[in-house]
Amino acid sequence: MAKSKKSGTGSGTIALNKKARFDYHIEEKFEAGLVLCGWEVKSLRAGKAQLVESYVILKNQEAWLVGAHFSPLKTASTHVIAEPTRERKLLLNKRELSKLIEATEQKGHTCVALALYWKGSKVKCEIALAKGKKLHDKRDTEKDRDWGRQKQRLMNRN
Repeated sequence: MAKSKKSGTGSGTIALNKKARFDYHIEEKFEAGLVLCGWEVKSLRAGKAQLVESYVILKNQEAWLVGAHFSPLKTASTHVIAEPTRERKLLLNKRELSKLIEATEQKGHTCVALALYWKGSKVKCEIALAKGKKLHDKRDTEKDRDWGRQKQRLMNRN
């Protein structure tokens, strides 16, 4: 009898922050581990996470994920008081941390969370060093996206 795989997202992606790619020019990406509680891991397995308003702050030579919302499951968090939007520590090596700290001290640069995903049995957070887009840059991005869709439609007709 063959073993069946767990059903879920095929790529291992838990949550994406699409708004970050629209609002910022992504300059450099980093992969960070997350310090999580047990109930948070269970809710991530159920896909109950959102990164929409999340960002990364750097304080005391550490990186923290702020604003990410992990919805607690009714069955998993009965014995603990679940705080869905608490700050979660990101695990990066010293070289990556110093690079992020140096870059965010420059004007216009920030650090945002792009995605949460599984890597083996570990939860990883893709963070990026980014620079804010102006309104005209956002319009250009939207125009390029629309043109790409139009090209696809024309190609599919033929």
